[in-house]
Amino acid sequence: MANTTPPAPTVGFDLDMTLIDSRPGIRACYLALADRTGTHIDADLAVSRLGPPLAEELVNWFPAERVDEVADLYRAMYPEYAITPTLALEGAPEAIAAVQAQGGRAIVVTAKYEPNAKLHLAHLGIEPDAVIGGLWAEQKALALREHGASVYVGDHTGDVRGARTAGAVSVAVATGPCDAAELREAGADAVLTDLTEFPRWFSDYCSDN
Repeated sequence: MANTTPPAPTVGFDLDMTLIDSRPGIRACYLALADRTGTHIDADLAVSRLGPPLAEELVNWFPAERVDEVADLYRAMYPEYAITPTLALEGAPEAIAAVQAQGGRAIVVTAKYEPNAKLHLAHLGIEPDAVIGGLWAEQKALALREHGASVYVGDHTGDVRGARTAGAVSVAVATGPCDAAELREAGADAVLTDLTEFPRWFSDYCSDN
């Protein structure tokens, strides 16, 4: 008899403010960048709006023609300043484990520079099955489709758009710059307070699918 058990799902997760609270590390890196370049950067303001690509933040502080150069410098400085101060958000390791315990794959799809994303996860002992960096909002659908992800979890309205573009279920966590109302308005299929609620949601999702 043919096996009719559906394959375990692949679930994508955003990184910053979904799995990790990178604000202390990114703040430290921006302050060091300001010191290195002699340019004022309001690091507290910058970390209050994490999510979009680095260039979209740097253009607020540097002339457009310098953004690529400064972005390269920031990424080179990042491992020294940003990895150690960054913490896992509550429930993050358990959320990854919940997917893998069901036989599914947990992947990270983030706008962050991929080598630095991997440094964060290794430092915190979080072990997804794949990490794909450099993708924001609708672009995230490229990786979600390639890996066959049926669910994408993120904290930003851009993550909701990425999930919807990929035809994946959008699960939003209100741990980043967008509150629950914004995430619902953007079209999230489920809005959780944080990742501690994800294992139960995922168990119900697997039961229903």
